[in-house]
Amino acid sequence: MSDWTDKIPQAAREYIANRRPDEVECIVPDLAGVARGKAMPAAKFGQQEKFYLPDSIFLQTITGDWAKVPDQVYTEPDMILRPDFATTTAAPWTADVTLQVIHDVTDQEGQPVPIAPRNVLKRVLALYQARGWTPVVAPEMEFYLVARNTDPAKPIEPPMGRSGRPAAARQAYSLSAVDEYGPVIDDIYDFAEAQGLEINGILQEGGAGQIEINLNHGDPVRMADEVFYFKRLIREAALRQDCYATFMAKPIEGEPGSAMHVHQSVIDSATGQNIFSAADGSVTPEFYHCIGGLQKYLPAVIAILAPYVNSYRRYVPDFAAPINLEWGRDNRTTGIRVPVSSPASRRVENRLAGMDCNPYLGIAASLACGYLGMIEKIDPRPEYKGDAYVAEDELPLTLGDALDLLEECAPVREVLGERFCTVYECVKRMEYKEFLQVISPWEREHLLLNV
Repeated sequence: MSDWTDKIPQAAREYIANRRPDEVECIVPDLAGVARGKAMPAAKFGQQEKFYLPDSIFLQTITGDWAKVPDQVYTEPDMILRPDFATTTAAPWTADVTLQVIHDVTDQEGQPVPIAPRNVLKRVLALYQARGWTPVVAPEMEFYLVARNTDPAKPIEPPMGRSGRPAAARQAYSLSAVDEYGPVIDDIYDFAEAQGLEINGILQEGGAGQIEINLNHGDPVRMADEVFYFKRLIREAALRQDCYATFMAKPIEGEPGSAMHVHQSVIDSATGQNIFSAADGSVTPEFYHCIGGLQKYLPAVIAILAPYVNSYRRYVPDFAAPINLEWGRDNRTTGIRVPVSSPASRRVENRLAGMDCNPYLGIAASLACGYLGMIEKIDPRPEYKGDAYVAEDELPLTLGDALDLLEECAPVREVLGERFCTVYECVKRMEYKEFLQVISPWEREHLLLNV
């Protein structure tokens, strides 16, 4: 066994046991959160300290086209990839002994590539660290298990359960509903254990075949890595049981959408104390300023939290998705919720992010809003104590509108990086333009003979 395996986490070493690794997947998450990279024999991986990929992987749209970006060099220069051995984990669904490793991305001068999503998150964390702060996040993952759908023209349907009936809707928190697709859940648990990923809980959500997985709190980069890995393992677990797992924000008409709620707090790096709570347990100004920042700047990052045209189908009234910027204590109708907690774990929950967002970028955007609120000392509105679903809609209604807000917000662009924002907008505007050229069944049904 080569020396590099001494650098990998315990779970990966246990997965290998006394076997020789066959293959290593060298991975970089792209703008969409898709795993890009290359696979190679493990013996070859052990002989190299760096690898190369063209920077164009960050210019690719979800449809596979390439966005044109101002001042972009179109010779596709290579970036340098170096393995982050702490991210090494198993790929337990493969036939051989395969490991995955997320790689750090720099240019040929050794500088972090500013458009790499993992680097964007690290940029935001560096701003916190410069002020002696350490952010802590806990993501929640919602997704659907659905029947195989090989014809995009057909609507997505719930999967068939073990009872022989399609998965039922409106069964939130039902253990019987989860048991309907127990084999998929079993594989998710098995894969997660092999990968050293900890699940805090699994529950049935309100949609037909909709599941939520809660993760423990921790370092933002590590938690984003886990969500990135979880998406892949959940898809593989579903395929084993002849169904699909989808992280679309709104895959089934008439059913609730899927969110990636982000719980965030901030620790004083020197003392280890939660800066949202004073010594006597009372709420601090930083807590309120974080909420104020989310209220002011979330509209400018909605294009990141809701990155596709489908994302905006989730932001509709009466479908368990907040469409406002109100905040409230233990109020799930508000876009910004303060969960019940002890002073030590006091935190803010951003409920606006969709599960279709890139986890690195979604967490970075949410932390950026809180950071700006704290440094600008933004006071929030009064706490909303009623049903905020009836409050005024405050979010952009389309991806195009959301991109306009991102383009116009200088403070957010400064925190996330001007180059990243420019590239992100170009990619997303190209996707939006492609979508607008597609004629939908609704248009054919209602306009063909009636207008």
